[in-house]
Amino acid sequence: MNAHPLQDQLRRPIHDLRISVTDRCNFRCSYCMPKEVFGDDYAFLPASELLTFEEICRLTKLFVSLGVSKIRLTGGEPLMRRDLPELVAGIRAISGVKDMGLTTNGVLLGGQAAPLYAAGLRRLNVSLDALEPEGFGRMNGRGFKSGLILQHIDHAVESGFEVKVNMVVQRGVNESEIVPMAAYFKDKNITLRFIEFMDAGNDNGWSYEKVVTKREILERLQNSFELEAQNHNYFGEVAKRYRYKGTYTEVGFITSVSESFCSSCTRARLSSDGKLYTCLFASDGFDLRGMLRSGASDKSLLLAIRDVWEQRTDRYSDERTEQTVKNRTKIGMSYIGG
Repeated sequence: MNAHPLQDQLRRPIHDLRISVTDRCNFRCSYCMPKEVFGDDYAFLPASELLTFEEICRLTKLFVSLGVSKIRLTGGEPLMRRDLPELVAGIRAISGVKDMGLTTNGVLLGGQAAPLYAAGLRRLNVSLDALEPEGFGRMNGRGFKSGLILQHIDHAVESGFEVKVNMVVQRGVNESEIVPMAAYFKDKNITLRFIEFMDAGNDNGWSYEKVVTKREILERLQNSFELEAQNHNYFGEVAKRYRYKGTYTEVGFITSVSESFCSSCTRARLSSDGKLYTCLFASDGFDLRGMLRSGASDKSLLLAIRDVWEQRTDRYSDERTEQTVKNRTKIGMSYIGG
């Protein structure tokens, strides 16, 4: 344990590091990478600009020395990054990493579950916004059907993974899927987490009117299930958790819009090209890749990371208004990682 825990201006420690390994994705979800913006000719980062696995592991060791114990690999779609099990194995070998997960849309999971598990990955979050095949195909912008994702989720569970499913709920789009999704994954003993539609980035057409809040989702669920509220497991836990009565199966809520959790946010974010961000809704980041590739020592990198975190004051969800949503330029979620 770090003798002098790193804290920001609001006394929030650094515990979690979310690492985006690519800005590319094979989906075009409207709330993240709408195809009207991310068309076939969209210029993604060239491979030379992505952090190498060696660079990611070096930075991860430094973050761990400052208090990070939880790692999540994200994208874009992380399974589009070649040789990803190599990175998983490298991170698992770092002393002090207590937990590592990966968020994926699940399309490529069928062929990659086994090598990822062999490399040491044990936890997966799979994004799935609907069971109804045609509706899901429209939502992901590529026509992928839900059956393929459900098949790959089953395969991952059979391979030994702990799997959670993430559903972004949008009014007028998929709120009719709330109860069917809950029933399906309750029967599978898989945790489903409902995520309020957020104004991440500037391209997803967000408005308050499109947000289905935790309160409304919970009311719908309580018409069909008996749910018992659960206590937080640790400081900085984002999900508000409920358990189906008489079972060990849970549902969770990510309530960035209706019930902000800025006051306990312990997450740092590393983009695929090596910029450090201190908030999902950030406007700019600190360039660690530039320091790495100019020969900076570990000491210099540690001082830079420490300084960024100690100056951190982010509390965007506390301060969100119609004006901040309209006027603030934010980094795209597909680039920074969700």
